Amino acid sequence: MRVIGTAGHVDHGKSTLVEKLSGINPDRLAEEQARSMTIDLGFAWLDLPDGETIGIVDVPGHRDFIENMLAGVGGIDAALLVIAADEGIMPQTREHLAILQLLDIKNIIIVLTKVDLIDDPEWLELVELEIGDLLSQWKLDDLPLVAVSAHTGAGLDDLVQTLQTVLGEMPQRVNYHQPRLPIDRVFVVSGFGAVVTGTLSGGALSVGDSIEIQPSGKTGRIRGLQSYRRKVDSVAPGSRVAVNVAGISSGDIQRGDVLTYPGQVQPTLLADAYFTQLSDMQRPLTHNAEVKIFCGACETLANARLLDADSLAPGSSGWLQLRLRHPVPLSRGDRFILRYPSPAETIGGGLIINAHPGRRLKRFQPQIIDELELRASGTPGERMALAARADAPQRLDDLQKTLGYGDEELSLALDEAMREGLIRRLGDQRYWAAESWQQAVQSVATELRIYHKQHPLRLGMLRPQLQSRLKVKLGLLDTLIENEDQLTQESNFVRLRDHVIRFSPEQSDGAGRVMQALLADPYSPPGIAELNKIAGENVVRALGDLRRLVRVNDSIAFAADNYDRLVSEIRRHIRESDEIDAKTLRDKFGTSRKYAIAVLEHLDSLGVTQRVGDVRKRGRNL
Repeated sequence: MRVIGTAGHVDHGKSTLVEKLSGINPDRLAEEQARSMTIDLGFAWLDLPDGETIGIVDVPGHRDFIENMLAGVGGIDAALLVIAADEGIMPQTREHLAILQLLDIKNIIIVLTKVDLIDDPEWLELVELEIGDLLSQWKLDDLPLVAVSAHTGAGLDDLVQTLQTVLGEMPQRVNYHQPRLPIDRVFVVSGFGAVVTGTLSGGALSVGDSIEIQPSGKTGRIRGLQSYRRKVDSVAPGSRVAVNVAGISSGDIQRGDVLTYPGQVQPTLLADAYFTQLSDMQRPLTHNAEVKIFCGACETLANARLLDADSLAPGSSGWLQLRLRHPVPLSRGDRFILRYPSPAETIGGGLIINAHPGRRLKRFQPQIIDELELRASGTPGERMALAARADAPQRLDDLQKTLGYGDEELSLALDEAMREGLIRRLGDQRYWAAESWQQAVQSVATELRIYHKQHPLRLGMLRPQLQSRLKVKLGLLDTLIENEDQLTQESNFVRLRDHVIRFSPEQSDGAGRVMQALLADPYSPPGIAELNKIAGENVVRALGDLRRLVRVNDSIAFAADNYDRLVSEIRRHIRESDEIDAKTLRDKFGTSRKYAIAVLEHLDSLGVTQRVGDVRKRGRNL
């Protein structure tokens, strides 16, 4: 399905031409018909000889309604630039052509109307030369030109054939399964409720689909669809469509809103963009100038923050961050127009590079400009890696929303990014830019390296302590440890894999004497305070980290083998007798009540046992 637009001066016969081609008068308002002047957007459709139905958006030509024109021209595939033979090129002709170029609408047919009013061949030749000069300024010398008369019908068949040829050479709109309908009309049909119209892009819509209106966030569903006044069950991207919305009042929808699937488009107050100023402007665009931005069918005031210059001269290009006065549902790749609000004047246009930067960018920062250029012109894999730069790994569907890619394009970008080592796939099907991954790993490694140097006799840093130092979520820390070879975790300690506890000869001797003391009286060993006197607190703690001894509380520790025998016997006894008490444990190992209770309370805390009165029963972790 295709949609074309008509553009040109108010008196050049656009609406009459559309009516002759389609049989439909696009001027739907009584005032428009009374004044013979298009004030708001008009709509019609035409069946081409090959059977394809194309939509027609007739936009206003008068300078007072140029902003209405911008609401309808954004989604079109091709344009008819209408120029009257008796008047030639007018100021609005130049402005409309400039807007078409800024919106990257390359398929344009020049339609020279009212040729029946001209008897002088030399006059027609002068008009065509004037048109040629204008097109040369935009390097559009190859655009087709068709002379017609809506009054006599001369040339109309040639125009339809030219239109079919131009559209036939264009690729079909791609279904990215991310439908976006910029709303250019809202009205109510009695008995049916709210109806919105627009030109659909990005994906198909079907009756029954759940939908969302942005920027309000109101949700509803599609009750019915019409395309070119035919009731349909679904509609493809590239079509003019009327959507009967259920669950949302017409008062909650306005021109400029976007109808989409829930969660696919988010409004923004900041947008990074590449901008080109028209060459015939009389003044430069200065930093922080107040402008009006037009994108899709929406408009709002904004401030244009220049990121790499203090001003942009006419005809030049540069990077902007647009600070929007009201939230607007923008997406990467959207084309936009900027105009001065007063006096009203088109400044230029450009491309949204990042619709959700999330922060106010600093000016004159080469790194920021390099990143923007990569977003604009990098390969799909590079752009995916850039989208995956974040504080944490991201789900693939979130990356798809950020990039605005369809499923096939997303798959190709992901394959390229993985092949080039630009992105990492983590175990839970999340993705992170390799650069972000390395920065995170380096932060962990640096913290551990400092800790190992300060505490050489500690096996590593406690996981919660490391998490607190780095100010990251434990889940992310676990992901780093699990997926990075140079990091490892033992019990609750995180360390660099090449870090080991190394005792000096003196410390090694002290460690040996500590273990001898523990083994001399295995189940009634000396207290930790006494062990610290033998070898020093650091050595005793290191023996615990190495699990050569096991602390059961702040004052009692056992040699690891003896502790394991105690626990094994407690488990066996509970399995056989269903319970154990301190006296039984004391008598079994020839120890004292103090040690028996200390061991049982320690196992209570681990869930191995559970205290019930004076006995211990099976715990959840037995």
